[in-house]
Amino acid sequence: MSLIHPSAIIDPKAELGKDVEVGPWTTIGPDVEIGDGCVISSHVVIKGPTKLGKHNRIFQFASVGEDCQDKKYRGEPTRLEMGDYNVIREGVTLHRGTVQDQGITRIGSHNLFMAYTHVAHDCVVGDQVILANNAALAGHVHVDDYAILGGFTAVHQFCRIGAHVMCGAGTVVLKDIPAYVMATGNTAEPHGINAEGLKRRGFSAEAIAQLKRAYRVLYRSGLTVEQALPQLREMAEVEPAVTLLISSLEASSRGIIR
Repeated sequence: MSLIHPSAIIDPKAELGKDVEVGPWTTIGPDVEIGDGCVISSHVVIKGPTKLGKHNRIFQFASVGEDCQDKKYRGEPTRLEMGDYNVIREGVTLHRGTVQDQGITRIGSHNLFMAYTHVAHDCVVGDQVILANNAALAGHVHVDDYAILGGFTAVHQFCRIGAHVMCGAGTVVLKDIPAYVMATGNTAEPHGINAEGLKRRGFSAEAIAQLKRAYRVLYRSGLTVEQALPQLREMAEVEPAVTLLISSLEASSRGIIR
């Protein structure tokens, strides 16, 4: 049975799953789907078209599925879709997409968006991602699985953050960050492989050693990305984890941080 506070305003065209909790003074608009077991705290605004999966928790004063801030937006019925088991803390803003892209903002599962973080229109966020307080993604940004963005990190439009990346607090990202790389600074510069994070996620010592070698080929050999890729592909034949690094380089359109 859902537990809905009597002061909550829920549009008749919204769809709530089983065991959903909605706190006082929360507003849920039409074309909103909320999956089973979600907990929506007080003073939250959810606007559609938006679809939330199961067991998400949204804290007070968050705004989910609002019209984007792109000046080209003209009220088109774009979407926001979210997976399962995400935690959306206080004051977070998650905006829907635009017709200039795919018309949808996508958020995966098991992510943590700390207080006052922002995900702009048309972003794609994977699984197990953490945005620390006040981190902000501009439009069309892609963030892959297990990436961690430190507090006040700012990511420019169309940038791609690779899987297992770690950004220090206050990082300004103007180019793509390849998978596994640690970055910090204004503007972002690479500072080795996120070895500690990889250890915590069960990567073997040999896999981490090979990724460190791959990093040296990419960043310490004086080679361009195109020149480094053949060596990286040879390394991937020995250590499959290098394949993810290669994929992030091949997907880059803005160039990588240096």
